[in-house]
Amino acid sequence: MPLTFSITRNAPKAGATTVALTGRLDSVTSPQLEKELGAVLEEPIDTLVFDLAGLDFLSSAGIRVLVVAHKRMREREGHVAMLRMQPQIKKVFEIVKALPSLSVFANMAEMDRYLGQMQSKFR
Repeated sequence: MPLTFSITRNAPKAGATTVALTGRLDSVTSPQLEKELGAVLEEPIDTLVFDLAGLDFLSSAGIRVLVVAHKRMREREGHVAMLRMQPQIKKVFEIVKALPSLSVFANMAEMDRYLGQMQSKFR
């Protein structure tokens, strides 16, 4: 299955962008996502959320795209979160230990609680 994705800006909170991925993120499909993420990462967002509920396969090329996005967000003191990760995708991340500081959430409500707690520290 090829990769499809949708980008939702300013969701779930202002300053956040959600990228929902479906299909395979591999050496064939990763350049397309990398190009789109380049534009997203130029925007003034503080949280980049990857919704992985529909992602069936992740290769090293796909991991590289996610790591680069994570690095660029950290450089500007932003955050990256992963939502609804499929078991096989979670296993890939465990094996390669690519993103040790990554926040992984089971669903949007769990992520919203976390973000609310983090923001309350600065009030």
